[in-house]
Amino acid sequence: MKRYLLAALLLIATTSLTAQEWEPLFNGKNLKGWERLNGTAEYKVKDGVIIGTTCDSKVNTFLATKKTYGDFILEFEFKFDPALNSGVQFRSLSLPEYKNGRVHGYQFEMDPTARAWSGGIYDEARRMWLYPMTFNQAGQKALKNNEWNKARIECFGPAMRTWINGIPCANLWDDMTLEGFIALQVHAVKGEELYGKHIMWRDIRICTTDVEKYLTPAEQCAPEVVCTMNVLSPREEAEGWELLWDGKTTKGWRGAKIESFPAKGWTIEEGVLKVQKSDGGESTNGGDIVTTRKYRNFILTVDFRITKGANSGIKYFVNPDLNKGAGSAIGCEFQILDDANHPDAKLGVLGNRQLGSLYDLIPAPANKPFIKNQFNRAMIIVKENHVEHWLNGVKLIEYDRNNQMWEALVDYSKYQKWPDFGNAAEGNILLQDHGDEVWFKNIKIKELK
Repeated sequence: MKRYLLAALLLIATTSLTAQEWEPLFNGKNLKGWERLNGTAEYKVKDGVIIGTTCDSKVNTFLATKKTYGDFILEFEFKFDPALNSGVQFRSLSLPEYKNGRVHGYQFEMDPTARAWSGGIYDEARRMWLYPMTFNQAGQKALKNNEWNKARIECFGPAMRTWINGIPCANLWDDMTLEGFIALQVHAVKGEELYGKHIMWRDIRICTTDVEKYLTPAEQCAPEVVCTMNVLSPREEAEGWELLWDGKTTKGWRGAKIESFPAKGWTIEEGVLKVQKSDGGESTNGGDIVTTRKYRNFILTVDFRITKGANSGIKYFVNPDLNKGAGSAIGCEFQILDDANHPDAKLGVLGNRQLGSLYDLIPAPANKPFIKNQFNRAMIIVKENHVEHWLNGVKLIEYDRNNQMWEALVDYSKYQKWPDFGNAAEGNILLQDHGDEVWFKNIKIKELK
């Protein structure tokens, strides 16, 4: 009997040394260790639950931890009125020099609407959506409306991952802020009918010891979105992604109509490739630039930023030898345009010259997803004759080429004079100089078999 008792004690001792160590962030009695920031919404404790109540506050209110956290695993339960939107901040900051102390940083989204973006990651008061749940539609079913839900957030270095009720939601790789406080949000609301509604949190706990040891295996996480500047994540490298532009040099690119990179019209500044402002003409300054090699089947992502009134584009299946005269090189184009301030938005047919459209051929939807005043992400997917255009994680259009419908589209466009337009098996990728300042970064490609 003594032998079995000794073995049991040794097992208990070993388990206590290796078990995950959790620290409660909320003591279940009061708000010790927390402070209210920005807005005027009320937080109180009742029956072991933190209850946030909406009011006529003009700005969002946050109940923030007084301590900051870098690498951690955070778990909590939450429940909220289906009429509200809320969130939990992590790695967030409130600095006097940034918008007079405005809370900013990563937010675990709590969204009860039909959009179903709960568990996505929003960059509060900074870059907006980084991981909308369009990137992981399976995770959109995780939230149980008007019930208690269990959340998990893992942060380790640039990796940030979320779960709701054990279902993977977001998987973000970003290094803008690697440490900050955790905060419970009560969103500002419009209309007295929304005053007095509640958001509730309980069982809030955090692990900051041996975090790497307890991280969820990569194969059990959501699809990854990478936001680091011109850098591949380990997962991207393993999946075969490559930087199409290294963020520093002109390697891999040349002028569309010359054998070298343009001597003017393009600049590289702090990891951003910029088309310089000129006369607004098509390829009249530095000219278009193209990749030095051709591509056939691929996924291409490009982060771009439009300046006011700007026009540009990302082209593929480009044949630089097809047009040696004035104007841009010829190829299929993901249109980049400031729809609100450039006259081209009103030209063409049914908006087929607006942002995200297959230029002059297929219009993007009028109700496009959120457009940032900062960088937006274009994605083009090519699988033989099937092509898709995506913007900020939302599919805009898809089409098939090398068929009768495609030929009819081309015959009704400005490309009708170019023989067999858009049907090439492969081609160069192009960034367009249309005489307006447009910025590019994070240009990546994954070739498909």
